[in-house]
Amino acid sequence: MHKNARLTPKGREVLVQRVAAGQRVAEVAQALGISETTVRKWWRRHQSGEGLADRSSRPKTSPRRISSAQRSHIEALRRQRRSGRWIAEHTQLSPATVSRVLRRSGLSRWRDLEPQPPVHRYEYAAPGEMIHLDIKKLGRIGSPGHRVTGNRSQRHRGIGWDFVHVAIDDHSRVAVAAIADDERGRTAVAFLRQVVARYSAQGVTVRRVMTDNGSPYVSRVFAEACRALGLKHVRTRPYTPRTNGKAERFIQTALREWAYASCFDTSAQREQALGHWLHHYNWHRPHTAAGGLAPVSRLGLSRNNLLKLHT
Repeated sequence: MHKNARLTPKGREVLVQRVAAGQRVAEVAQALGISETTVRKWWRRHQSGEGLADRSSRPKTSPRRISSAQRSHIEALRRQRRSGRWIAEHTQLSPATVSRVLRRSGLSRWRDLEPQPPVHRYEYAAPGEMIHLDIKKLGRIGSPGHRVTGNRSQRHRGIGWDFVHVAIDDHSRVAVAAIADDERGRTAVAFLRQVVARYSAQGVTVRRVMTDNGSPYVSRVFAEACRALGLKHVRTRPYTPRTNGKAERFIQTALREWAYASCFDTSAQREQALGHWLHHYNWHRPHTAAGGLAPVSRLGLSRNNLLKLHT
């Protein structure tokens, strides 16, 4: 339906009902603001059993339509790294037709022809062998935002950002997160010490950490902290976020299930909810990598330790 349409399917039903009730065609046309020809058209379609839906604008016959064999031939030539104009000349088709076929088949761009890199999945054998670190920046909350209210006119500019520092264990997927005022090197070091202490309290010795090449992680203070804690620092390849994919995936889960899951009036409410959600994520939420169990189930805790730590 376009914005100026006089008749919708419901309006056509009203038209048919009025004509069937014996109302004159001219009266129905005047009441609905349409022509008498339109009234007769829909009444005729209704009587013939065609229904009141719009007909397809597709022509009944397309004599110049290319065959499926020609389409397959175009795609095969494209996969041989042939240009669209070369294919058009070789197949005696117009460049527009070749371009349309390539676009519909997803082969119009050269990068679509490149083979996709193989998916390399890995998992360390024990908890603490690798901890993935990352930072997510979230705007501070002055009032419920447009995601909830739908009103983009009320904005709180200049109130700053919250920086969510996250850590997730490669083997167990047990996560730690904290909100800070910045993403400087010293703040990242403070969070790193908190992470090591938190895993240590659960009987996990951290041996390696993986980060991207962000400024806090390439700083001198972070390198010194890693040496002091006896940690091997592994950095991802530049512009390759999938190398640190477990942290990236955890951030997306946190945004969906925590940061954007409820309407928070203030940043303090959101920060308070983070602790409750982390407890749910680590202790109760089923995780595919843990065989449908909670991440904490892969720490190998005894019954007594489990009851002591589950607070």
